[in-house]
Amino acid sequence: MTTPTQPGKPQAGAAAPDSAMDSKADGQAGPPVPARANAPTLDWGAGSYESVAAQLLPAARAVVDSAGLRPGERVLDLGCGTGNAALLAADRCGKVTGVDPAPRLLQLARAQAAREGKKVTFRHGEAASLPIGDASVDVILSVFALIFVPDPDAAAAEMARVLAPGGRIVLSAWIPAGAMFEMTSTASDTVRQAMGAPPGSAPFAWEQRDALLNLLAPHGFSVQVKHHAFAFTASSAHEFLDDQTQNHPMAVAGLSVLERLGQAQALRTRLLKILENGNEDAGKFRVTSRYAVATARRQR
Repeated sequence: MTTPTQPGKPQAGAAAPDSAMDSKADGQAGPPVPARANAPTLDWGAGSYESVAAQLLPAARAVVDSAGLRPGERVLDLGCGTGNAALLAADRCGKVTGVDPAPRLLQLARAQAAREGKKVTFRHGEAASLPIGDASVDVILSVFALIFVPDPDAAAAEMARVLAPGGRIVLSAWIPAGAMFEMTSTASDTVRQAMGAPPGSAPFAWEQRDALLNLLAPHGFSVQVKHHAFAFTASSAHEFLDDQTQNHPMAVAGLSVLERLGQAQALRTRLLKILENGNEDAGKFRVTSRYAVATARRQR
């Protein structure tokens, strides 16, 4: 239930496509618990993910800071959502594009770019088929988005295709431990069992250096991983749970299934207990989740 990533007309402040970075060359091919293989497609435009994204802004800042962006570099925010990382990147370099599969989130990102007076291009697309030209990007950023791709190999191949020689990928991924992981795992398993779906395959370990190296080394990348921490806060565990269940697309989708089956309240009770047990602030609510920021540098 915690994070996480159809065209619309560009609004003021968003650049129209005008280069190889913005359109795929002719004839060339081409989304916190990570999604499992063969999982149904989630509508990230459901609920109010913008409120969740606002909470995750510090993590987006950590990714952008880790990237060490330089003036003139071409940046792709992959799974940009409402544009957190893309808008931060626009303050540091000249050309930024955000790609996401959710039309409503792209509209929100364009509107925010207009309000801030930043020139950022936002395009519809997915990690396995990017609307971006070959070798047209110097840096790829991804904030809790690649963890949801159903085919990591396809995503890796696409990132390698669009990234220029000597480029780099900087991504964040939750470390699967702690109260938030227990909560999202419990929710996912409950919904899956209610639907009678079999267990999916284990998610790809985007947070682990060895897994990333196995995935990206064949494309010429070296990988480094650093750990960070993020605190989810609220006035109480109950308030935090209400916020998540009302706004996060994963929670909205899952609870709609359980509501029809009369199982939603039982799950809420279980999740509240998990959050209360994991609470680090006796007066209010705080749960710390650890996450990894991985930097993959292309050697060729």
